[in-house]
Amino acid sequence: MRALGVPALVLTLVVGASACSGDESSGRPAATPTASGSTSTTVAPTPTSSTTTGAPSTAGGPALRGRVVVIDPGHNGGNARALRQVNRTVDAGFGVRKPCNSTGTATNAGYAEHAQVWDVANRLASLLRAQGARVVLTRPTDDGVGPCIDVRGRSGGRAKADLMLSIHADGNSAASARGFHVLQASRMTGGASVQAASAQLATTVRAAFAKSTGMPYATYTGGGVGLTRRPDLGTLNLSTVPAVMIETGNMRNRTDAALLSDPAFRQREAAGLAGAIRTYLAR
Repeated sequence: MRALGVPALVLTLVVGASACSGDESSGRPAATPTASGSTSTTVAPTPTSSTTTGAPSTAGGPALRGRVVVIDPGHNGGNARALRQVNRTVDAGFGVRKPCNSTGTATNAGYAEHAQVWDVANRLASLLRAQGARVVLTRPTDDGVGPCIDVRGRSGGRAKADLMLSIHADGNSAASARGFHVLQASRMTGGASVQAASAQLATTVRAAFAKSTGMPYATYTGGGVGLTRRPDLGTLNLSTVPAVMIETGNMRNRTDAALLSDPAFRQREAAGLAGAIRTYLAR
């Protein structure tokens, strides 16, 4: 996902070509306000835990009982109204400093990334709870500010989670740019074992998401194989548990935007991600 209002990060009305970097703005200043912002300006300092409240899955019972999953819905609806907070730089790991957060992108029709991923994250949380998992969301609402990428990155460790999944949607305005990709960190605070587990999680998420949604691999990054490795994503760099980020489609592409704006498709997204998590944790 890309921040709105920065030339290379794609605004709804600005042409840009760089891929969204998930809660982070590729080292550039975070965005200018957009109409999708809300009036709240309270930074969420810690993840919000959701207890296991769902009924057991009809397919195999509570397969995830005892598991803890952190879901990170990218950005936040109030970020555009709190740019002083959002633009301040924070530790992104391994000597990298980046803006706390950004506003994210939107479809040409104005459907904001933060709202799209918030909906997918909550659908996913419901599916996971129904299978017995405890779910921790890195933000409790879609009308606040933050949390910053360093807080998000450390959320998995603080929750003693089995894994963390960060959900985004991209904003590349190139005419042929569409599709999804899964991002991995080049290095992680958790070390080599967490890095290796994250690589396995990435391929599992890629396979399950493609099967559930039919969304193709991104045509504009990752070499067309749906996997991208980055050194600058604090949300992943700072994790001490297996963690990946998914850009679920390109909101600036007409075909992808129509899918991402459809509630039925968002349920398919959630189902694919839930299946990936279940498969990974059963390995």
